[in-house]
Amino acid sequence: MNYKVLLCTLGLVLFSFSSVSYAAYWSKTQLHINRGKLIQPFSKQESITDILSLQHASAHEFGDIFFFIDYLDDDHPDGFNDGDIYTEAYVTFSTKTLFNWNYNFWRLKDMGFVLGVNAGDDTKVMKYLPGIKLSWDIPGFKFLTTTFTGYFDDNAGLAKQGVPQTNNTFMLDLAWGYPYQLGAQKFYFTGHAEYIGSRRDETGKYVNDWILAQMAFQWDLGNALGHNSDILMLGVEWQVWRNKLGTSVNESSPQLHLVWTF
Repeated sequence: MNYKVLLCTLGLVLFSFSSVSYAAYWSKTQLHINRGKLIQPFSKQESITDILSLQHASAHEFGDIFFFIDYLDDDHPDGFNDGDIYTEAYVTFSTKTLFNWNYNFWRLKDMGFVLGVNAGDDTKVMKYLPGIKLSWDIPGFKFLTTTFTGYFDDNAGLAKQGVPQTNNTFMLDLAWGYPYQLGAQKFYFTGHAEYIGSRRDETGKYVNDWILAQMAFQWDLGNALGHNSDILMLGVEWQVWRNKLGTSVNESSPQLHLVWTF
C-alpha cells in the first residue's frame, strides 16, 4: 500500500466532502508552518524540524469535520521525520443538529459521535478512533471540547517494514480556542492536550502511556498591519510531550509558528 497516496487521497476526499457534498455553516482552511528543535525519541537526538500542515475545519447540517495533513522534515537523515507525511481526520455527528437534542447539564452545548483516523506514511501507522465529543459553552472561548475515543490499532507491523502492531487502548483529548485583545492588538490562544493509554506491541514490549500538549500563542499580524483579522497569525507553538510516542523521552519544545487562513 502506498501510504502517501492514501493520506493525500483521504485529505482530498474529506475536503471535497466538506466543501461540496454538504453546504457548510462555516468553513476554515489554513496552512501552518512550524520550525523548531524536536527530539527523535528513539535516538534521543535533537533536530531542527520543519512542519508544513494543511488544516481544515467546518460545520455542517450533520455535525463537523476536522482534519490535518502534516509534512515533516528535519536536518538529520536518520529515517525519522525525513519527508514524512502524517494525518489525522475526525468526523463528528452532532446529536443537537441531527436529533434536536438539548442539554441542561452545566454548560454542555452538544454531544457528538466521533469517527477518527490517524495515519502515517514512513511508519505505516493506522489507528481508528470511534468515540464521543462533548462541546462546552464557556464564556470567552471560541470553542472548548472534550473527546473520549477508542484507539484501535491497524498498523502494518514489522512484517511490512512498519512500526510494530500494538494492543488497543483509548484516548482523552481537550481542545480549545480563546481569542483576546490587548489594546488594539488581537491574540489567540489555541491548542489541544491528549492522553493515550499504555499498551504492548507485537514483540511484547511495553508502550508507555503519553501526554501530548500542543499550545499555540498567536498574534494577529494581519490586523496589526491594518489588514483583515484572522488571516495571518504569527506566534509560538509549544509542544510538551511526556513519554513521546510511548518511549521514556520527555520533550518541551517551542517552535516558530505562522498561520495563513485562505
